[in-house]
Amino acid sequence: MKIKETPLKDCYIIEPTIFEDDRGYFFEKYNEKRFEELTGMNGHFVQDNISKSSYGVIRGIHLQEGEHAQAKLVSCLEGRVWDVAVDLRKDSPTFGKWFGVELTAENKTQLYVPRGFGHGFSVLSETAVFAYKCDNFYNKESEAGVIYNDLQLNIDWIIPAQDAVLSEKDQVLPAFTQE
Repeated sequence: MKIKETPLKDCYIIEPTIFEDDRGYFFEKYNEKRFEELTGMNGHFVQDNISKSSYGVIRGIHLQEGEHAQAKLVSCLEGRVWDVAVDLRKDSPTFGKWFGVELTAENKTQLYVPRGFGHGFSVLSETAVFAYKCDNFYNKESEAGVIYNDLQLNIDWIIPAQDAVLSEKDQVLPAFTQE
């Protein structure tokens, strides 16, 4: 696998080395030892989550805080998504900055989102199946987030605003300035 730095501190794009032949393809999706060697980050994951969404769905911007904070390794198993990470670590040199990357079933690219980051995605295809590897267990009381259309963050979700589909929870998250 190849690791690429993003403009955000400690946030990485992971691209697999894919071996293809007339039978199909093979690739190593994740290797904890290799990840830690290349990034210096802890890459031990304890929970896997899968979601399926329709075109226009925006999920996020979510995170867990405190002792239940989670780093995530995310990928798209079916379809296409625009994946967004937001650095919400107040002591970080990239605090308040966001980065987006297209994750697809075809490119098999993953994004490592460290603890203290907000995360979200918008669905660009008719449907998408999205996978999250988390390094800490989910805890409802530790949920936090930022409203997807925060004016200060000014995130480009790629899809037209009139096509956005959001949960009730995601429509009432606080603004970034309230974080």
